[in-house]
Amino acid sequence: MSQFETHPQSLKDLLRDSHEGKIKLPEFQRSWVWDEDRIKSLIASVSTSFPIGALMGLKAGGAVSFADRPIEGTPPAAESTPSELLVLDGQQRITSLYQSLLRKEVVVTRTIRRNKVVKRWFYIDMEKALDPSSPRENAIIGVPEDRIVRRNFAKEIVLDLSTPEREYECGMFLLNQVFSAMAWYREFHKHFKHSEDKAKFFFQFHDDVTNAFEHYHVPIIRLDSETTIDAVCLVFEKVNTGGKALDTFELVTAMYAAQGFNLRENWLGARNTVGRRTRLRESTLLHDITSTDFLQVISLLHTKSLWRDAKSTGRTERDLPAVTASRQSLLRMPLEAYQRYADSAEDGLKEAAKFLHELHIYRIWDLPYQSQLIPLAAILAEIGLRRDNAAVRARLAQWFWAGVFGESYGSATDTRFALDTVQVPSWTVDDGEEPVTVSESVFRADRLDSLRRRNSAAYKGLNVLLMTEGARDFRSGKTYAHTVFFEEGVDIHHIFPQAWCKQQGIPAERFNSIVNKTPLSWRTNRMLGGNAPSRYLRRLEQDREGSPGISPEALDEHLRSHMIDPSLLRNDDFDGFYGYRKTALLAVVERAMGKKAYRGDATDEPERDAPDEEESL
Repeated sequence: MSQFETHPQSLKDLLRDSHEGKIKLPEFQRSWVWDEDRIKSLIASVSTSFPIGALMGLKAGGAVSFADRPIEGTPPAAESTPSELLVLDGQQRITSLYQSLLRKEVVVTRTIRRNKVVKRWFYIDMEKALDPSSPRENAIIGVPEDRIVRRNFAKEIVLDLSTPEREYECGMFLLNQVFSAMAWYREFHKHFKHSEDKAKFFFQFHDDVTNAFEHYHVPIIRLDSETTIDAVCLVFEKVNTGGKALDTFELVTAMYAAQGFNLRENWLGARNTVGRRTRLRESTLLHDITSTDFLQVISLLHTKSLWRDAKSTGRTERDLPAVTASRQSLLRMPLEAYQRYADSAEDGLKEAAKFLHELHIYRIWDLPYQSQLIPLAAILAEIGLRRDNAAVRARLAQWFWAGVFGESYGSATDTRFALDTVQVPSWTVDDGEEPVTVSESVFRADRLDSLRRRNSAAYKGLNVLLMTEGARDFRSGKTYAHTVFFEEGVDIHHIFPQAWCKQQGIPAERFNSIVNKTPLSWRTNRMLGGNAPSRYLRRLEQDREGSPGISPEALDEHLRSHMIDPSLLRNDDFDGFYGYRKTALLAVVERAMGKKAYRGDATDEPERDAPDEEESL
């Protein structure tokens, strides 16, 4: 059975249906943005009976219920008229034609060069339109709101159409009269005292130009009212000329609005209320949280509840509903689910930020996987106050680090979300079976050699673990909990500086490894410069700017907090340092994951080097 039908409709009827509100836009459609030149080109195409493409719409009143809005510029009465068709493709064309051909008000549009908002009346030059040697588009002109075209800094009037009489004299036909051309003609004819020549001129113009508008038909593809939400979205994105995927939040907002709930205000807030986004962004770790992230947490809680209810009836694993946060699940999520779980999702995200702070993750760019926030929030929301138990938090930390160093959240995140949302609460609270993210995670010892890029999750994870282990700044001796909190410019820097390594002929893939990097404040890194470690360590020990230096014993303790053997660094022994620190870092990873690393031969393709950004020595 076909889910669509196609037949043409006269342009005149199409625009009148739009004017009355029978044809509307789904709320998720973006605003009308066409520029003046594209409107002229569109009008020219219609005036020459050239095809402008089919419109596509969804019959209203079916399985998919969207909030809708009238075509821009229609009268207030259009808003209360029940819609019959929602335009999915063709908004720009139908709005441009409605405003320029039927509506009796000035058109608000934009210039193509400067993208400046302007107001225009659209006319057609009758003589140019009848000249077969002149492109029709040259006959279409836009004039300012006062209908006077000026030049030379507005000192000189080029064209004055400010009165009907001036329009007649200049032979300029106002295009919003095109469907009532004979009424315009009567006034035109009267103005020229019933001149036969002018009458002949007009009727030639009417036959060759305005008749084209009267008889123009636009093909319309009407999707059946029972078309599913997934199909509507797919069709919209396939035909949308902008090529931009529909935002899931916009779609869900439109569906909930049809049920009388303002999702946008609930998320963003209104004039006298604070939205959920504002409350969440009070934590720096949640500053980049998106509306879709929030919906995904709710979807995990909702589908987990359905899964749990089905399991309690004795259904087999393969017959249980999926736990998911996929786009499809968000589009199918009922309003009742949002209202039931929104507070829990917000609480879960706030608790996730607190938990990450405990792991010494203070800044969003230090978070290994932004996506891991979503299942973490769902897990914390589900286990509730039991999350404060020390043993529960220890297992949560183990799961978190297993995901980071097992590099589990780099792809196929929906499957991972589902597994962890089901398995982690049972394991942490009820001592259930170990989650797959923990049991199947593997960290290869040789992965330390290839970790060179700051955007790698494991790279970020090691930086955080060093803070967790109590690493202190070489110069100040401060822990990074203090230096990061007070924004003292902590970043990952080389221990054996690049410049020195290059002079010694050490390969870049070796000295750029995470093994040769550690978190330092920007002041400390400046003191290191491009010098040999033995030299910059002496600088740190010396008095500087009237302040006492660091004792060798204290400096050695600072170095050990970074898993560095001070004697190897003081002797500029890069190979000895590299081997010692690699072993020490591996032990840190193993403690976090709660399991041994794999020490077999490398089989994975190493990462390609990326330019280092943290030093320019």
